[in-house]
Amino acid sequence: MAGPITGSMAIGGYGISGGYRMYGNARVSASASQGSAAPDDQVKAGRKSSPSECQTCKSRKYQDGSNESDVSFKAPGHISPQSSAGTVRAHEQQHVSNAYEKAAKGNGKVISATVTLRTGVCPECGTTYVAGGETRTAISYSGEKNPYLKNQKAQSAASQIGSNVDYVA
Repeated sequence: MAGPITGSMAIGGYGISGGYRMYGNARVSASASQGSAAPDDQVKAGRKSSPSECQTCKSRKYQDGSNESDVSFKAPGHISPQSSAGTVRAHEQQHVSNAYEKAAKGNGKVISATVTLRTGVCPECGTTYVAGGETRTAISYSGEKNPYLKNQKAQSAASQIGSNVDYVA
């Protein structure tokens, strides 16, 4: 069996590079004790604006940084803070599905697929959001057609010659 082939996938916001990464917004619900006004209409302590008026959250763009053409966010797009967690999670799942398809086509096996989501806090309004995601996959391909695998097996066999000698007999 050949060694694992690994890849990293993500969708990212501007200024963030990587494989398959996604960066966005997710809202943490405010407690009911903040008063009678809606939580999106209140300016949090130490912040410049309320979440409903925040220009940073309204202008935040997301873009996939991978080389996979069949996933979402190849062109920059906006995700609202309220829906970013689900949107980022769904996007990263597209990368996991692609890894399983790639493994099935190449007579391989997905050894692992790990999705990591990151969170952030908007500096203008204090809204907590999903700031990104990253998918890491490892695929192992089997078969004797691989010349590297043949060479690895030959070297392993050569290193074992004479290693089990009974000197007493």
